[in-house]
Amino acid sequence: ESGVNGLITPCHEYKSFAIAAELNKNQLQSKFACEVIRFASACMNIRTNGTIHFGVMDRVEDRGWKHGQIIGIKVKEPEYYVDALDYIEKCFCKNVQEIARKCIHPPVFVEVISKDSQEQRFVVEVDIEPTSNLVKNRVFEVYLPKYNEGSQKVTLTKDRALYQRLGAKSETVKHDDLTAFIQGLQDRDAQREKAELSSAEVHTEISQNLGRKLQILLNDGKSYMDDSLRYILVTNRCEKDNLNYINFLMQLNIFCVFDFDADSNVSGLYSKYKEHHATRSYFLQDFYNESQTGNPPSQKHLCLFDQTSWIFCNGRSDFLGDEKPCDENTWIRMKKKYLKKAITRICDEILPKRSFIVLFLLLSSVQKPLVDTFQEFYTEMNGTEYIVCIAESRENYGKWANLAQASCSIETLEQCSIVGMKLSHVDATIQAMLPSTAQPRHLPVSTRGLCTLPSLEEEKLFSLEILCVDQCDDIKLDLLTEKEIQEKEQNFYRGRKITWENFWLADKRHCGEIIEREACKDASKLLDDILRGIGLNYSVAKLKIFHHPGSGGSTIARQVLWKRKKDLRCAVIKASYSPATVCEHALAFRDYEEKDISHCLPVLLLIEDYDEDYLEELRNELMDAVATRKINSPRPYFILMCCRRSNDPERLCKASPLDTVAVTHKLTDSEKSLFRTKLEKLKQKDVKPEFILTFVLMCEEFNETYVRDFVGHILQDIDRSSRDTYLMRYVALLNFYVPNSYVSLSHCEAFLGLGAYTERKSRAYDFKSHLSEQARMIFIELRESTTYISSVQIIHCLVAKEILHQLSGNEPQSQLAMTLLQEKTLFENRFGREEFIKFIRDLFIRRDKRSRGDNTDTLFSPFIEHVCKAEDCEKAIAVLKAAYEQLGKDPFFAQQLARLHYNNEKFQDAEYWAGVAKSHLPNDSYILDTEGQVYR
Repeated sequence: ESGVNGLITPCHEYKSFAIAAELNKNQLQSKFACEVIRFASACMNIRTNGTIHFGVMDRVEDRGWKHGQIIGIKVKEPEYYVDALDYIEKCFCKNVQEIARKCIHPPVFVEVISKDSQEQRFVVEVDIEPTSNLVKNRVFEVYLPKYNEGSQKVTLTKDRALYQRLGAKSETVKHDDLTAFIQGLQDRDAQREKAELSSAEVHTEISQNLGRKLQILLNDGKSYMDDSLRYILVTNRCEKDNLNYINFLMQLNIFCVFDFDADSNVSGLYSKYKEHHATRSYFLQDFYNESQTGNPPSQKHLCLFDQTSWIFCNGRSDFLGDEKPCDENTWIRMKKKYLKKAITRICDEILPKRSFIVLFLLLSSVQKPLVDTFQEFYTEMNGTEYIVCIAESRENYGKWANLAQASCSIETLEQCSIVGMKLSHVDATIQAMLPSTAQPRHLPVSTRGLCTLPSLEEEKLFSLEILCVDQCDDIKLDLLTEKEIQEKEQNFYRGRKITWENFWLADKRHCGEIIEREACKDASKLLDDILRGIGLNYSVAKLKIFHHPGSGGSTIARQVLWKRKKDLRCAVIKASYSPATVCEHALAFRDYEEKDISHCLPVLLLIEDYDEDYLEELRNELMDAVATRKINSPRPYFILMCCRRSNDPERLCKASPLDTVAVTHKLTDSEKSLFRTKLEKLKQKDVKPEFILTFVLMCEEFNETYVRDFVGHILQDIDRSSRDTYLMRYVALLNFYVPNSYVSLSHCEAFLGLGAYTERKSRAYDFKSHLSEQARMIFIELRESTTYISSVQIIHCLVAKEILHQLSGNEPQSQLAMTLLQEKTLFENRFGREEFIKFIRDLFIRRDKRSRGDNTDTLFSPFIEHVCKAEDCEKAIAVLKAAYEQLGKDPFFAQQLARLHYNNEKFQDAEYWAGVAKSHLPNDSYILDTEGQVYR
């Protein structure tokens, strides 16, 4: 017995109840209810969890018992105890009766096993759980029921009493202490809330890695499955809903099954298994009789096991030779005898030691014959080293463990048991280890096992690119040639965004390893800090990666996801969908296939080159959604890994060092060594430098002189008047001034006169073959992840800058832009037109912002500012006017013209263009502000 201990750890009270258990119904119920209600009100008033145990000695008497000794009581009718709690409505005040019902749990009957007696006894336990949301600001006064021997009726005490827990006793609050006790309610409520929060944190931290435990126990220490082990399955009734989640049994090398489900051959495990495999079925006594040969196992005897032998253990028959079935007690005794003989035969004569594992699969409530089977195997095998128990239900396991501890300790049982892992997760985890099955996609779960992600469920979460535990494992390597693998690697080192396939091929050592920069390690450490709850406890945390263009920031972000895909749920956000849609899908992704959504794995979401307003809206949506669940957790629900280009990443990192990583072109000494070594390895594979240009530039840290010489070497002898050279210049103009811009392959083909866009598989020509050698070297083909448009870019924005400079000659950039605006084939091409127009708009009106990581806050787009500075204001005005006409008289171009004019003190023209913009959008606040600035 105990007093208050941290509020969440229950205090305990014992009642022997030996005499009361033998009384009539009314006497028993009044006595039971009196003890429970007094104890419960004391716990609820103090705000502590508690358990009262009936059938445990509560005081020392001269009867040979000790205080706290388990004796158990006879339970004639369990309903008497359950119904006794109907006194709650009579004993508690009306305003708290419903609360009391929720705090006082129904009685639990724990069977007591005694070696000295076959008499069935139980300890009856009632748990009290006064959660803060139920009991806050309330006191619980009660009447108590008493049985009157004279009238033989139950009456209630005359006065209500307020009980509290003092030490190991439940006592009334004295009248003089009542005021102080009630005034202390607020403090006790606060302590309860704090204790519940701490309990939730501890629960999260100590969650076992059940997935790994299952792998190791089921495979005798190996992390994969082969045919070296056979399995003896011992199981009970499989409910219909669970039949879908035992497919792993079809793949195990099962020797025999002890089946304790009488209906198994009709609608249970046996009938499903037989659809896939040939089996021989026996009743237990048939197997026993078959095993009665006194000789060593003969060929005849072994043929019993050339197919899986299914032994039904719940049948009864007149096997004793009588015309009538034997009585129940005789059957129980004989069944134990059969079990012992059959198990001895298997373990000692048929299967070699250490060649098999006994798997207890507890699919429903456990009965004693199943435990008898465990005890026989435990004895024959001298322990639990080759015994595994799987139970999804903690209640079923609890009964199993209580009964089985007659053979071994609870601690020993727990070492060989997988408890609380959903059967579907067990199925997916085991299936993922099997070499012979087709691999579906899997996600990690909070028990550290796996669940299956069918394609239909994945398609519902269309705003997320989900990264699975076994991503790319479905790749058929035998269908990939060495040349194709080399091409995938070279595409990355030329400048194409890294793919999951690149990581997978590197992990499988089919291509060279991918360099891990220091920033990747920094990001991983910050992620670990966030997961440990270090710093502010946000439900939605942010981890920011700011990077120089082309410095590998996107690769680092994806490396972090790839490394954590087995212990977090990971996905990439498709920012083309609304924050509300992404939020809905992210919550569904987090909760998918989890049994307890309060303890799911955190979700790591990567968002790249985002708009700040979009990110904040998404974060607010996620935080609001989490708040409605009212779940406290030391770990965040979601971690948004925000990866964005920046011209000054170190400044942004300095502004927020605890959650930000900067990635620059500058390499550390250790990184330089890694890059040099990698370059040498690539050269040893006869990879020419022109096929890995971006990587070569990275090795040189994008040194300006090196880039200038590098581009000069490529452009030597280029035909400056050719169509593909002009295409190169247009793409370079966009790539340098507009982050993440590209020109669709369809636009390129139209511009080069190669015909309408068709799918690659039906093209009669190869786009690259129509390019000059120089264009082939500096262009890289890619596929946009959200629109799936095939497109081209310059291999790096600094290369684009140098191309613009070296190919311009005496032609100013404003003239190049003018020429671009007059290219009808580009503006009239319909496929991918929306994206192309967006990039053109950004070229002329998208301003630099420090908040985006740019070096400065500009008044105009970097291109317009360059024209004003390098040429003159009139050229900038002229090119903006041309863009206004070409892009359908866009009002925001008119607004920019107004701003450009008044900043150069051309006020009459500024007034005109402000009026033009206003005529299109008379109520737009930005345009009205520009008009105001003109008049000012």
